[in-house]
Amino acid sequence: MIDSLWGDGGGGAGEAAGWQSESLPELRRRLADGGDFAAFVVDHPGRPGALAALVAGTVEYRIGKPGNPLGRVGYVFSVATDPDARRRGYARACVEELLAWFRARGAGHVLLNASPQAEPLYTALGFTRDPDPSMRLPL
Repeated sequence: MIDSLWGDGGGGAGEAAGWQSESLPELRRRLADGGDFAAFVVDHPGRPGALAALVAGTVEYRIGKPGNPLGRVGYVFSVATDPDARRRGYARACVEELLAWFRARGAGHVLLNASPQAEPLYTALGFTRDPDPSMRLPL
């Protein structure tokens, strides 16, 4: 999953191996503990051991508000589909399972960032554009 989503991290193979080897233990720990992080996959039907699609997500806490008194927010990230497995419903199946997982954990709403290619899928699932633009500060 890490290799397919971020490749070499833009800094060459040496840098990629460093951040990937640092990231992998935490990813494994979070997947194993059954807490606030989950991933759903579809195995590639034509290539044993390969993935056709995947999605990962987390439940985060925000202060409660009307419509979400528990303050639980689902966040979808790391959605990917193998190029030769697209248009077969695999990513949709993964996202639907993640949405069910969010519901089971009491998430009041779900956030994601959509590429133009993926926006029709999310729209079909009921997502709407959020008027508030996000900002980022690297630490």
